[in-house]
Parts: sequence; C-alpha cells; structure tokens
Amino acid sequence: KVKRCSLNLMDSEIHSMRMFYTAASNVPNFPEFVAVTLVDELQISHYDSNTRKKVPTQDWMKNITEGDPKYWERGTGILMAHQQWFKTNMEIMKQRFNQSGGVHVIQRMYGCEWDDETDEVNRCDQHCYDGEDFIVLDLQRETWIAPVQQAVPTKHKWDNNKADLAYWKNYLTQECPDWLKKYVEFGRSSLMRKVSVLQKTPSSPLTCHATGFYPDRADLFWKKDEEELHEDVVKGEILPNHDGSFQMSVDLDLSALKDEDWGRYSCVFHLAGGQEVSKRLDKRDIRTNWKTNDGGQRLFISLSFSHLSLQEIKSNVPHFSHSDIKCPNSSES
Repeated sequence: KVKRCSLNLMDSEIHSMRMFYTAASNVPNFPEFVAVTLVDELQISHYDSNTRKKVPTQDWMKNITEGDPKYWERGTGILMAHQQWFKTNMEIMKQRFNQSGGVHVIQRMYGCEWDDETDEVNRCDQHCYDGEDFIVLDLQRETWIAPVQQAVPTKHKWDNNKADLAYWKNYLTQECPDWLKKYVEFGRSSLMRKVSVLQKTPSSPLTCHATGFYPDRADLFWKKDEEELHEDVVKGEILPNHDGSFQMSVDLDLSALKDEDWGRYSCVFHLAGGQEVSKRLDKRDIRTNWKTNDGGQRLFISLSFSHLSLQEIKSNVPHFSHSDIKCPNSSES
C-alpha cells in the first residue's frame, strides 16, 4: 500500500502547497496539459497547453511580481518544458502498458505542508497513470517506490540519478516551504474577512453575521462583560458561499437592553486554530442604511480582519500517481 501524501488541513495552523500536473491523451474538451498550484487548497496559478501562459488566479498573487517582474514569464517557460516532457512520456507509458489508443491521463502531485507553530515540514511527490499510483518518492530513504511492475524500470533509473534525488530533496525540504511561507504572507495581508452586526428595527434581535471565511471550522458568538452568552441567543448553521468560503450568523435578543449597556456586549468570531476577533458594540460605529415604513432602522456595523487561513476554491483537477522519465530539473515556483 502506497502511503499517500497527506496534506492535513484538520488544523488551520497547518499550511500546504501542492502542484498538480495533468497530461491528457484523447480526453474530449480538456487541454493536453494543465498545471495548477494550490496553497491551503486555494488555487493561486494556472497554466494549460491552450493558453501556453502561466497566470495568477488570485488578485493578491499579482503582488509577488513587484520584486520579481520575470516571475510569470519564467514560470511559463518552465511549464512549457513540462508540457513537452509529459507529451513524450505519455507515449512511453502507453508502450509500458501495451496500449495503442484510448483516453489516458498522467498526473503528478508534489508539494509540502508546514506547521507554523512547530515549523515541522512534511513533503511528497507522487505520480499516477490513469488514476492509479505509478511511482512515489520516499524522501526519507531517498528512493522511489514502484507499486506496479511497469514502474520498476523507472524506479531503477530514477534511483540511480543521485543528482535529481538531491535536487528534489532540497526543493521539497527547503524551497517548497520557503515559497509556501511567502504565499501565506501575501494571502494574509490581502484576504479580508468581514463581520457585520445588523438590526432591522429597534425591537428586532441583533444579528452578528460573518462571511468569507475558510475553513468551516469556526465559531461566532456574543459576549456580555467578557462572558459568552447562551440565553437569548439563536445560532444559525454554517453555510457555503458561491466561492467556496463560508458564512454564519448568530442572533441576540436585546429587547430589554438599555443604551448605556451597549458597550458591555461584543460579537466574537473565532476560526479554528486562529485568534479571536472581537468587536464591542458602540452606537457611534453604527450607520443606518435602510429604514422601514414604521420608522424602524436597519443597523449595520462593518468589521474587517485578516487571518492566515485561505478560503477554499474547488479546482477541477481529475483524480490524482510517470515512466522511463527523468524528473525535470526545475521548480515551478
């Protein structure tokens, strides 16, 4: 049984970067080659054989070019070389499996995960053919594992290529986490989550609403004098947004609240593994943007905060494990 590259996202303090390369043969309406990079499951870049251009898929990724104007041009050149490399290897794979036609897919997934508390780094590099594991790197033992007979020649060739093994060990151990930390920092400074406090009329419950956060392991609650409230509180479910992020709300009945007591209440948002973000109620922060026919007001407070975790956007990468093939001695990053 091949050990999967487990990029554990159960704890939001674990960050991951994965590169997916997909080469397709005779797949309708799918490019011959596609490459995407995901950070914390958020797609940050895309390349395919139709456009022949590596591009950012997040606005904040454009900031990375400020200190490296050749970043996207260099990345495009590397992926164009990968595209040709995979095309050649597709024919080798077909020969290995005695295939002459039909639909076939080669995929490679490699990357790393980083614990920002312990600084521990895990890494992986695995390859598939037609949805099944073909060859996997055992970085600890510096050897390749061949789960199928057709991969044995590849294993022998790659095991004997000590220069490539050393290169990928350095990349996965040093360069990958360095890039991951850089991407996380760019995302952290750019991704802003919002919490709003709404009230339709003076007698309506106050609704604290959080949106645009990821992952869905979060809590939203009311406090009074630093004590979490459980009475007169109605919590809503965590719901998905169209972009893969999430939203939630919690209502608080303040029908008997006196004006002088507003400052005793706070709306608190907590994302798993992250710090709490709290906003104390203050009528001076409230602006009115809607009035009911009976004179009631909709009250709105807008809060912004940043967090290390990135929102998830689903990527259409087919199931993810190559051949008498030499790993290209270059990094996408």
